[in-house]
Amino acid sequence: MSDKHLSTQFDAELSGISTRVLEMGGLVEAQVAQAVNALTSFSGEIASVVLQTEERVNAMEVEIDRDLSSIIARRQPTARDLRLLIAISKTIANLERVGDEAARIARTVQRLINSGVSSRLRLPMSDLAFEADLAVALLRKALDAFARLDVEKALEVLKQDDQIDKEFDGLLRKLITYMMEDPRTISTSIDMVFVAKAIERVGDHAKNLAEVIIYVVKGTDVRHNTPEAVETMVR
Repeated sequence: MSDKHLSTQFDAELSGISTRVLEMGGLVEAQVAQAVNALTSFSGEIASVVLQTEERVNAMEVEIDRDLSSIIARRQPTARDLRLLIAISKTIANLERVGDEAARIARTVQRLINSGVSSRLRLPMSDLAFEADLAVALLRKALDAFARLDVEKALEVLKQDDQIDKEFDGLLRKLITYMMEDPRTISTSIDMVFVAKAIERVGDHAKNLAEVIIYVVKGTDVRHNTPEAVETMVR
């Protein structure tokens, strides 16, 4: 078999796996949106759908990881191809964790409903929904950057993650105010703190994906650096 034929097969395998990663990304993106919808609408049915989706996400991670191991063993890739395969492994791990955060929100919704908490209780649902919109949009941008191996778009993700952190801080202050003004909200407000933190972590995972993209394209590990420092490193 010619080297050219082997190379064509390898490229097809990489393309196939990348497509499945994007499919997994789309699934967890929808999962986060559904989890927040379950919270804002106080819907146990939607929360159950989120938890069912988690099983599919977990299965996809295992399947893609298995295929990655097979490709590495058979093809023994070097340089950028090896970086890409390592990056895909890190990407699916981050996506699986995004799914975990969505499932955590869904379980919180189920617990609140089962405990008899009123959906009319004063809580910053619109603020939580706004934070979630930011996180989902950031995840979508990171996946788009992955599809194109676009360093510029990855840099945008790194810069925009700070906005989600600020939203989380604002939500935390608002929830503390609610608890001080009305002790009846304490238990539920604490649950909302964990929901807000779960959403904030979705943004963190999007940032991780952006760092992985830069690693693939530039061969530079930019973790634990400010966005400004990363921009200087990759120029």
